[in-house]
Amino acid sequence: MSLTEIIVLIVAGIFVGFINTLSGGGSIISLTLLLILGLPANIANGTNRISIFFQTFTSVGSFTRQKMFDNLRPVWLSVPATIGAVLGAYLAGDVNTRVIEIAMAASMVIMLFFLFYKPGQWMKEKPAMLSKPLKWWQYVIFFMVGFYGGFIQVGVGYFLLMALVLGVGYDLVKANAVKNLIVFFYAIFALLVFMIDGTVDYMYGLILSGGSIIGALIASYLAVKKGSVFIRAIILISVALTILQITGIINFTALLKQIL
Repeated sequence: MSLTEIIVLIVAGIFVGFINTLSGGGSIISLTLLLILGLPANIANGTNRISIFFQTFTSVGSFTRQKMFDNLRPVWLSVPATIGAVLGAYLAGDVNTRVIEIAMAASMVIMLFFLFYKPGQWMKEKPAMLSKPLKWWQYVIFFMVGFYGGFIQVGVGYFLLMALVLGVGYDLVKANAVKNLIVFFYAIFALLVFMIDGTVDYMYGLILSGGSIIGALIASYLAVKKGSVFIRAIILISVALTILQITGIINFTALLKQIL
């Protein structure tokens, strides 16, 4: 591995950690980079989970210090998500780049709809929903989102934010913190599945994680400091950039190849 590749991995990790902590979709950067560096799609998918683990571990620690978790509801939501993620990770051995691209495009369309349909609903907490016990259908939703996260991970942050805001009643700031906690829980088990399957490159994963830790620290601080409006703006920017990549208007993959 060259010095240029190490620097690019660390810088990309910073962006990935920042974007994933505040919104979602950062994995399209890390997966694209790992594929460019020559890793097969299934190895890139498994290697990316090391970065996901470290960035969520970092962000959850930061959110905990900022007192964003005040009850056990996020833990209960993590249980079905983790079960789904383990199943998804187990079935992810044959994932290819085309599947990743389709999943990313679908998540972008869904996220754009919810961002622009009654945008004010993202900003305010819904105490009436949060005061009620969790329903069976909420567990099903988080199982399904967890399955997707375990299988591909790309864009799962968007689906979790939608589920937490619209399905549970959190405002965008609290939902963002809980999203990271849920991903942290299931990332532990999903990573173990990929490790057992032998689809993890530890050197690439750990170097990428060095940058993602920095990005996650910055993002988790800004999330609480700046609030819902700032988080929504970051989501819009990350969605827009991803759409530009998917549609080919701006080819970030080609730019990365030129750097390397």
